[in-house]
Amino acid sequence: MKLVVVSAGLSVPSSTRLLGDRLAAAVVGRDASVEVRVVELRDLAVEIAHHLTNGFPGRKLAAALDAVAGADGLVVVTPVFSASYSGLFKSFFDVLDRDALGGKPVLIAATGGSARHSLVLEHAMRPLFAHLRAVVVPTGVYAASEDWGAEGLAGRIERAAGELAGLMGVAPPVEREGFVVVPFAEQLAALKG
Repeated sequence: MKLVVVSAGLSVPSSTRLLGDRLAAAVVGRDASVEVRVVELRDLAVEIAHHLTNGFPGRKLAAALDAVAGADGLVVVTPVFSASYSGLFKSFFDVLDRDALGGKPVLIAATGGSARHSLVLEHAMRPLFAHLRAVVVPTGVYAASEDWGAEGLAGRIERAAGELAGLMGVAPPVEREGFVVVPFAEQLAALKG
């Protein structure tokens, strides 16, 4: 199984990248055979801009787009700018083939300086990936500056990673108070059978 982390963090070190790494590690903790690849959009910014204007991806961007299209699951993480995802984050998914994420499990996550922007997961990111026909895990993870090292973030990471792993088929379905997440492959098999 291939897991790709798409990080739109701009700084080095980046709290956005750190959140992506922690989410990926939590998925790998459920199945060590999961291969993780990280796509840092900061390194692809020029190629993304060129692709938007000329319609052709550069070598590094083409490899990143192929990795995302070939992944069994995604973790997508963006910093919050002006109450939404960053322009770089949106531009990457604008140049991605429109069918690349169909039926693919995606865990959405964001970082910001204040908890006031936590709804970015629900008003911006979840609709974007629903439009791309991805299967968005129920739990998104938002980390404000004050969340790092505080109670709660680790639990949200574990819950979201468990849901993603269940949808990828690398862990048993997550059961919570009568709610069962059935892996997408099993749902498809049930429809075909």
